[in-house]
Amino acid sequence: MSGMTRERRLAEIFVEVADSLVEDFDVIDLLHRLSARCVELLDVSAAGILLADAHGELQVIAASDEHTRLLELFALQHDQGPCVECYRSGTARTNIDLSRTETTAGWPRFAARARETGYVTTHAIPLRLRNRVVGALNLFHTTRDRLGDDDIALSQALADVATIAILQQRTLEQSHVENSQLETALTSRILIEQAKGVLAERWNTSVDDAFTAFRSYARSRHLRLSDLAVRIISGGFDTAAIPAPVPPEGHSG
Repeated sequence: MSGMTRERRLAEIFVEVADSLVEDFDVIDLLHRLSARCVELLDVSAAGILLADAHGELQVIAASDEHTRLLELFALQHDQGPCVECYRSGTARTNIDLSRTETTAGWPRFAARARETGYVTTHAIPLRLRNRVVGALNLFHTTRDRLGDDDIALSQALADVATIAILQQRTLEQSHVENSQLETALTSRILIEQAKGVLAERWNTSVDDAFTAFRSYARSRHLRLSDLAVRIISGGFDTAAIPAPVPPEGHSG
């Protein structure tokens, strides 16, 4: 992406985020869009966002694709990886070569799993506002590309935007329970995972393609992802109303 094109896309993205910061915005959809924008703007292969729950335990909240989501879940199950380390320290870790044992000594199983997934380099950026850290942004390369200083600064800016959005929504929810928005987001995430699994099975397609169709339908009708997910899971929604993903040419299934 050329410098001018990237500057224009970046301006559009910050306007998009600002427009999202209304009282009832869908934080999960916003974070999924941000993870996709990271891939687009930074020329990385994948991105994932983890948030801490009310007990300080990290949870996967968004990812640019299913492989990355599963890798992040693996990291959390084994309590290791650059994102876990980044959240605890509040410090970015960038240009980590996943093939070098000296740079991955603290999390060998994560590094091995990441390499199996096809990733060669990773970066972890804290989601923070002043001294408060609420999660981390993980970026992955399938090549040995490095992030330069400008790209690292941009990735931190995108992480900061995500943090402001999350904390803004928590502030709007203060009249209820502290952390209620995050707890709601984590609960919603489970419902959305179930719904996209239902759609993937129904359409005999990939989870990523099912999720793309699901999000497109929800956004075009101004529906919250979690609300649509509940209706799909309960059987109270005719999934035939959602345009099914078009199978790749030559695909028989």
